[in-house]
Parts: sequence; structure tokens; C-alpha cells
Amino acid sequence: MKIAVIYYSATGSVHKLAQAVAEGAEKAGAEVRLRRVAEIAPDEAIDQNPAWREHLESVRNTVPVASHDDLIWADAYAFGTPTRFGNVASQLKQFIDGTGRLWMKGHVVNKPSTAFTSAIAVHGGNESTLLALYNTMYHWGSIIVPPGYTDASVSAAFGNPYGIAHPSGPGAPSEETLVAARYQGQRLATVTAQLLAGRRD
Repeated sequence: MKIAVIYYSATGSVHKLAQAVAEGAEKAGAEVRLRRVAEIAPDEAIDQNPAWREHLESVRNTVPVASHDDLIWADAYAFGTPTRFGNVASQLKQFIDGTGRLWMKGHVVNKPSTAFTSAIAVHGGNESTLLALYNTMYHWGSIIVPPGYTDASVSAAFGNPYGIAHPSGPGAPSEETLVAARYQGQRLATVTAQLLAGRRD
């Protein structure tokens, strides 16, 4: 059971969620690749926000950059993105938009997928961002695995059944949010294991 956790994070909130999702999947027995997509924003924009520059430098040599080989390798996916006007960040979108040949060759078909996000406010476009990201998964023929209300940790972390969503205005993700993100990774791994077992039967 192999899971790729692929995300974009500007100032670190989605990065922390991605780490938690990966931890949950690993605890459930999955082999996990934690990968960040390449930064495409110009240095002038990044340098206007010290937290953005600080986070980029902190992961430059510690988190590998995602490639499409990671999608071929994995049995399931967890995608993370900050909200950009209720939509997917361009950095992650560019990575996803290059997957046409993988899709045509069937490399992404029937693979379970889940998603998580972060906006400044609780109602800052989190749900619409997750739904926008899932649009790609529908086209891929993926099996969407949202957290739903299948565990109390979801309700304790703002109650988003589409995927864990962190309101970053007050600061870093709370422990309650990280617990819910770990649960989302665990759920993805559990569902993936069940599907793989069914295919072998």
C-alpha cells in the first residue's frame, strides 16, 4: 500500500497538514511519499512576505519536489493546497494540469484520492477549493475518499466533511486539526488497503 501526499504550501500551514496526513497513513501501514510541488512564484513576490520565504527555504532541502513518477508509484493520493479565491493554488494546479498522458495511459484511474486545504478564515473558500480539486479526480476516474463525519476528530476540527481545512488567520494548525488530518490519512490508507485486497480476491 503506497500513498503519495502531494501538496503546495506558501507559509507552512498546508505543509503541517500534509505531514499529519502522512503520519496517519503511515500509522495505518502505508508506505508514504511526502512531496511538495515546485514553487513557480517569482522571487519578488516571495520576498514581499518573510514567512513565505522562510518556509520555502526550510523545505528546500528536506522535502523532495513532486514528480509524475510519484503518481505512477502510488496506490492512492492525498493532495493539499491553500485556498486561492476559493480555488486551487496555481502551483499545484500546474502540476496536476500536466498529468494528461498519465490519465490516458490509466496510471491514475481507480486510485483513491483525498484532499485538504487552508484559508485565512473558516469560511474563506475551503469547501469550494476542495470541490475544485476533486473535479480533477472525477476526470481521472479516482475514488474520492473524504473524511465525512466518520470520526469525532472531524467535528472537533471545524467539521468539514470534504477534507480537513485549517483557518490560518489565528496561526498554525491546532492539535485538534492535526489529529483530524492524521485521521484523514489513516482513513485513506484503510480504504486503499480494502480496495487492494478486493482486487486480489
